[in-house]
Amino acid sequence: MTTSALRIIPLGGLGEIGRNMMLLEYGDDMIAVDVGLMFPEEEMLGVDLVIPDFTYLRENPGKLRAVFLTHGHEDHVGALPYFFREFNVPVYSTKLTDGLIRVKLNEHRLLQGAQLHVVEPGEVTKAGVFEVEFFTVAHSIPDACGLIIRTPLGPVVHTGDFKLDHTPVMDQHTDLIRLAQVGAEGCLLLMADSTYAEQEGYTPSEQLVGEALRNILVNTTGRVIIATFASLISRVQQVIDAAVFTGRKVFVTGRSMIDNVAMARELGYLNAPDGVLVGVEQMRNTPPAKLVVITTGSQGEPTSALTRMANGDHRHITIAKGDTIVLSATAIPGNEQAVYRNVDNLFRLGADVLYNRVSNIHVRGHASREELKIIQGLLQPEYFVPIHGEYRHLVVHARLAESVGVPEGNAFVLTDGDVLEIDEEAAQISGRVSASYVYVDGLGIGDVDQHLLRDRAHLSTDGVVVVIVAVDKQTGRLIRPPEILSRGFMDLEGNEALLDRSRGIVTKALGGGSHIAEFSDINARIRDALSKFLYDETRRRPMVLTVTVEV
Repeated sequence: MTTSALRIIPLGGLGEIGRNMMLLEYGDDMIAVDVGLMFPEEEMLGVDLVIPDFTYLRENPGKLRAVFLTHGHEDHVGALPYFFREFNVPVYSTKLTDGLIRVKLNEHRLLQGAQLHVVEPGEVTKAGVFEVEFFTVAHSIPDACGLIIRTPLGPVVHTGDFKLDHTPVMDQHTDLIRLAQVGAEGCLLLMADSTYAEQEGYTPSEQLVGEALRNILVNTTGRVIIATFASLISRVQQVIDAAVFTGRKVFVTGRSMIDNVAMARELGYLNAPDGVLVGVEQMRNTPPAKLVVITTGSQGEPTSALTRMANGDHRHITIAKGDTIVLSATAIPGNEQAVYRNVDNLFRLGADVLYNRVSNIHVRGHASREELKIIQGLLQPEYFVPIHGEYRHLVVHARLAESVGVPEGNAFVLTDGDVLEIDEEAAQISGRVSASYVYVDGLGIGDVDQHLLRDRAHLSTDGVVVVIVAVDKQTGRLIRPPEILSRGFMDLEGNEALLDRSRGIVTKALGGGSHIAEFSDINARIRDALSKFLYDETRRRPMVLTVTVEV
């Protein structure tokens, strides 16, 4: 590694949706952009969350100067509570993002001692050799920003999540003028959001959703329940505006939604006329035709308020015929099954459900191809790295960049852990660092690995057979016939013939007499013999566990 090289190291978010975290390193200085989480995929059995791998930061103690957060969505800030358990460095973000992470850190009892700093767009923050300036972008949450990062080799632009919305809900535009100024100065590297790089044309304006919500409230005679992300403050404002327009009251439910709405009102990001937001008692006394409920649960999360309503066990709200449920969010890949299970259950309870397949009630917060071309044209970067997206999104975006002026060979498709090294002459991928999935399961962080997940998958598909053998301490002989129990495999108790033959196989595996000193040897013999026998007999492969007791 040359000391005068700028190193770009993604620890998450490249080759997947979520878990966004990018490191920039020059000499002994390092900064991080975002510390996000990913929701588990279906095969990640029992896993609650997936977070970035911090190994490289542990291997380089003292190098990390600061963390810069682009906006307050979970896939960009959700892993901060796990990050703060190990690292305490200054964290810079805009006002609403700061409010959202304070709510989150407070939940985890990590707020005290955290070095949180609020910055304004246009303000420049120094972190080692880096100077970082936030610029505003239009996205589906207020106070979203991209970053202009000045390095010894030239400016680097990180767009964060963005789109070009000329009629944004809370009047936050993408600052094209500032980007054009950086482009005129000469942009070394652009890292741009690739989530919707496959979509032709332009992303529709957020205003469409406001109109759709207003039409739903005008044309619906019953109660309306709207589910969205707890951090989607601009969507909450649209619902409140539509409720005021139609003379309805608004009730907010779901712990994270209640916390975020309270925080956003306190900071002045949500405007609700007096008397529009109501508590539980007022909600119960409001006629259904005069009520809107805002709730969490648009992703089918098992403990969310909407899932509780769908299952009939929400404390305050019982779904009834005449209710209209609006899912104002797109299902995150991997969550579709949970989302549609809720939709089915809500239909069963007599509600009418509007979701993105049947109604225009959500627009994307990400740029489509024409918008991506505009950003490329303004900045005309020397090098380009597509970020945020599945591998195909990155490849498509890299090709798009080359088609509008990035020199051939200067668009690099990286995946998590790749190291892109840029010096005065050239850029190249020069190695890899550890960037594997770190699973959060209950209170455990990183103590579940691929082997454990494989075992869970094995147990979930083929079940388990437990063999208990008691052997003589001196001779190794069986003292009594082996006991065999099964769970999730088949009813062995009801199949006496197979159970007897299985016991015979176990007895034979022990060799009937010669003393075997090692438990591990006894267990391996039993496991191998019984696994083979059960597969030959049933064509199933249950997990075989052995318990050996010396008497």
